[in-house]
Amino acid sequence: MKVVIVHGEISADAGKDEQDALVQSEFVAQSLRALGHKPLVLPFSLNLQAVAEALKTLHPDRVFNLVETLSGKGSLAHLAPSLLDSLGIPYTGAGTEAMLTTSNKIFAKQRLKAAALPTPPWLTPDQGEQAGGISGPWLVKSVWEHASIGLDEDSVITSTDRRILLMEMARRTPSLGGHPFAEAYIDGREFNLSLLAGPNGPEVLPPAEIHFGAYPAGKVRVVGYRAKWEEASFEFQHTPRSFSFPEEDRPLLKQLRSLALRCWDLFDLHGYGRVDFRVDWEGRPWILEVNANPCLAPDAGFHAATREAGLLFPESIKRILDDISKT
Repeated sequence: MKVVIVHGEISADAGKDEQDALVQSEFVAQSLRALGHKPLVLPFSLNLQAVAEALKTLHPDRVFNLVETLSGKGSLAHLAPSLLDSLGIPYTGAGTEAMLTTSNKIFAKQRLKAAALPTPPWLTPDQGEQAGGISGPWLVKSVWEHASIGLDEDSVITSTDRRILLMEMARRTPSLGGHPFAEAYIDGREFNLSLLAGPNGPEVLPPAEIHFGAYPAGKVRVVGYRAKWEEASFEFQHTPRSFSFPEEDRPLLKQLRSLALRCWDLFDLHGYGRVDFRVDWEGRPWILEVNANPCLAPDAGFHAATREAGLLFPESIKRILDDISKT
């Protein structure tokens, strides 16, 4: 098959999080070649007409969608599957609605809450000082941007004064893609559960836990931008991923797997996905985010989970390619 890999067009001043799309594209292309397919790479720009014409000329059998941002904005990622839907080209990963509702963390949390799935309470700037719910601490995040954009330990606001929180959201708006919100900060353990389509439905890959054991007392435990992208930072070097768990964690891991599968069904995911959790010190799991197109770079968590499951990466790519979104 001819498979066109699309990723967001990378600007000259793009950060490491955006440049990672090039690494993912080459890694996926290697697997596609190993499977006997012909991969081609097409940067996806905001010139949708030009992209559409290029796709019509290439006439692919499938498109492998790696678009996470357009023009550096996560809020535009759903335009890629939307255009592919309009062209009638089958593509990998989540469909337009799923990409939109999972990219927007507020939309996702509203859907999770409506389905009685546990997600931390949240507050948006327009809810003002009178909104009910949590009194702190808060984690100030971007509504649209992923890859921990604008997120680090100073994103945790410990003040219980709602006015201070609102001022902090306003102050951080430019670094959060223009759309901040505050979520209850869950102190505890952090887990990532990757999912992969299979012949009998989605398979939950081995759960991973991010360890903060080397963090000194008082240092806030968040997997922020430094922990993901700045290799020389303390955070990057001291947040290892582990797939080993004691026997007493078995009930918790079973619960996390069940919740991850419910997220797959709720958001109508395809191909692959990842659900990020916090588990508080009382053992209660909280769904932080549902990622419909997690990073496929060789050093990323999804690939680590496939290795832990004993899967060669081309086999994972085949399963993603076979479970296409329906137009």
